[in-house]
Parts: sequence; structure tokens; C-alpha cells
Amino acid sequence: MIERNDLLPEGAPSTISVYQLTDEQIPSSHLYMEAQVFTPDSKMFLLHRSAGPHGGESSDPEHRYLLCTLDYKAALSPITPELGAQAPSVSPDGRHCYYFVDETVVNGGKLTLKRVDLDGGNRETLLVIDAPIPGTKYRPSQLYPISTLSSDGKRLAISAFMGDGTRPDDAYGLMVFDLENPAVRVILEGQTWCNLHAQYCRSTDAAHARDIMVQENHGNAHDANGVITTLVSGDGADIHLVRDDGTDFRSFPWGRDGNEYCQGHQCWRGTSAEAITSTVNRKLGMQELVQSPQAPFAGHVGLATPGGQRNVISREFETPHFMHFATDRAGKRFVSDYRGPGGAWHLYTAEFGSGADAALENWRFILDTRSSDRAHPHPFLSPDGRRAFFNSDESGVLQAYMVVGLWEKA
Repeated sequence: MIERNDLLPEGAPSTISVYQLTDEQIPSSHLYMEAQVFTPDSKMFLLHRSAGPHGGESSDPEHRYLLCTLDYKAALSPITPELGAQAPSVSPDGRHCYYFVDETVVNGGKLTLKRVDLDGGNRETLLVIDAPIPGTKYRPSQLYPISTLSSDGKRLAISAFMGDGTRPDDAYGLMVFDLENPAVRVILEGQTWCNLHAQYCRSTDAAHARDIMVQENHGNAHDANGVITTLVSGDGADIHLVRDDGTDFRSFPWGRDGNEYCQGHQCWRGTSAEAITSTVNRKLGMQELVQSPQAPFAGHVGLATPGGQRNVISREFETPHFMHFATDRAGKRFVSDYRGPGGAWHLYTAEFGSGADAALENWRFILDTRSSDRAHPHPFLSPDGRRAFFNSDESGVLQAYMVVGLWEKA
């Protein structure tokens, strides 16, 4: 861990410090900001080496997931020794890491689900997929780089390409794994599920704990091997919810009206059942933040979803251009990158106001991450909200960074 207060602007509060967590010449990165990487006490989390902001290559022998222990000067230790390790999630109780070993090829190979204690002990194989998933013709490949765990730690979801290599625009699908009695089922399948960003609701309320938020990329195209040629087109993506048994399909009232476009990132507000998205307002040339509860599915009509409720939480910011963001576990603190003048990637924090219709308030510019367009900052917060994390290649090599003291008083 290297102190990097040179990244702070002149006049920054004396309570704030910046640290560079990785310093190899091999690029290292935080996982995508929606990934469940932290222990609940905010003391340990996962990042990875030989990887970029959107993931690492399963065939890269240098790729490793690392456990960062903040109480020990952010010491780093490898937790996945296998070639092909992908898509880790830390269990809600902070005891285990679930991950996959991806040895798949289109319509072949094998995918292995593993679990290991965070101290590296008791590594075990829970399930191997080396034949069609029961009840389907599908063999997964092109594994998505992010998995998601239910709040009770009993189920894990991840998406993959399901095609057999014989025709373009074949199905992608969302797999749900039973972790208590290891088994897998496909609950969503089709051409448009190529970029799901699947995220279990973090609520422990039985009414919401089995909900998974998913992104549907309308107008996408891909070849017979699942290589995407068009990520989204037309009126763009919309965001839905589905129960993890494949029932109760619902929507969020965002995008697809010819003007508003879902930018491609959304997250739950803490452990609540409300979610936040970043939108592109074509007419105004802004990227706004909208918070909404779910609504019944009424077609892929986005913003026009009947009964949809919307709170534009970035409305107090004069010219919002927010891209990737996250909240703390309590849903009270907020961090985001922001596309500033000249394309600079800035880091901002804010706090949620009181009341159902409150906007974000107490906006603060923290620093210019000095990231290039190849190295999205993708910031997120520790569960307790005390630390923020981001990526930057300001040194010439992609590295992982941490900001502390954001809400401390001088």
C-alpha cells in the first residue's frame, strides 16, 4: 500500500487520504463495482491482478483473485490458484468465497463451481457442468465475469452463452445454483440476455430476497460463438426483476422512450428494494441518476411502464454526467465517477436526503482519477461507507486505489 495524496486536489480536507493498493507492472484492478467482494465487517475484500475493469481472461496464467486485508496495511494474498478462476463472490457471512473455474468452449468443456474459506482452507468442488444442464440442451460458455449471491447465502446466479456454435444470435441464459444441495437450473434464456449484470437484492426480507435485477439488451447481435457484434441498439436496454425460480417477471420504469437511454449500470440502494440507474438524456446531453421501486411488467416500454415511480436523485447537480456508482450497505452514502471537462474521470461523493422523494445532497468533488478511457474508475464503497475504491492507469499501468476519511471530521 502506497500513500498517494498527490492525487488529491489543492485544498482537499486534511482527513482524506488516497492509497494505491497494487503496484506490480502487471495490471491490477478492482472487480466491477456491483460484485459482492466485501466481508460484512468491511475489513477484507477481493480484487484481481492481470485484469481490467471488466474482468480477466480465463486463459491468462497470470490472472489471480487477491484477498486484501485492510487491517494489515492492505496486505494482498492470492485466494484462487487455478487457471481459469472467474466470477468470485464473498458469502454474506464473510466466511467463504464462491468462484468458478472456467474450462468451457462453445458447446463443450466444463465449468466448475468451487468454494473456499477466506483463509484459503477447505477448498472444495460443489458442482461440475460437463454435459447439458438438466432439462435443457444448453452447455454454458463465455461465462459472465460477475456472479451474485442471495442475501441468505443459499443461491448463486451467473449468466453465460448457451449456444452450440451452429447459428448466430443463439441464446444466452441466467443460471441459478442451489448451494445447499448443489444443482443448477436456467431461469432466463434468449438472444437479448447477453449482458445481464445480474444482481440479487441485498434485502433479507422474504418478499425481496429472491429477486434478481437483470439488464435486457434489446437490439443486440452476436455470432455463432457468442461474440457480441452489437451490444444494444434502437431504444436500448431495459431493466427487469425476476424471482430466482424464473417467476414474477417485473420492470423498472427506465429508458426506451426515444429520448432516455439506460446507460448500462444500475445498483440496489443498499439493502432496500429500490434500485438506481444511470440514464442518458439525449435531448439534454446528460447522464442522470434515477431511483425507482419495481413495477409490474407491461411490456418492454421502459419509462412508460404503468405505475412506475421515478425520483431523479441527481437533479440538484447542474449538469449531471454520472456513469458508474454504488452505495453503502445502509443506503445513505453514495460514490460515483463523473465524466468531466475534456473527458476527465472525476470522483464524487454524496449523501441521500431524507424522505422518499429526496435528491442526493452534499455533493463533493474528491479528485481527478487521471484515468484514461481504457481504465474506467468504476468506484464503490465498503459496506460501512467509510472507504471508497477506484481504478486508474495514471501511473501508466492499471492499478487499484482506495480513499479513506471521506466522512471524518477534522
